[in-house]
Amino acid sequence: MTTTATTRQRPAAVILTPSAEERIARLMAQAPDGAIGVKLSTPRRGCSGLAYSVDYVSEENPLDEKIETPGGNFYIDGASVLYLIGSTMSWQEDDFTAGFVFENPNAKGSCGCGESFTV
Repeated sequence: MTTTATTRQRPAAVILTPSAEERIARLMAQAPDGAIGVKLSTPRRGCSGLAYSVDYVSEENPLDEKIETPGGNFYIDGASVLYLIGSTMSWQEDDFTAGFVFENPNAKGSCGCGESFTV
């Protein structure tokens, strides 16, 4: 008797809205030579402990989660995934600011300026 196992693809740790995907495409269109994608990480910074950081990446790390978007590859730092599971990332612009915005169900609090969070 032969049995075959089926594997189910797991959902991405972070959901990218169409505005975030469009911004990633614009970033990749003007990326420096050697950039293979954009990477989200959560370094220790700010008054609440962790901050969101989005940077170009030039080398793929096998521990990072990779999300293929129409405009380029988006990576999530392997050490940050647990802080970000279930989050939504969008891009918002208005007359005064522009930036990625995160809805993170794991965040237990954030600083007054919104630059850092705690889990």
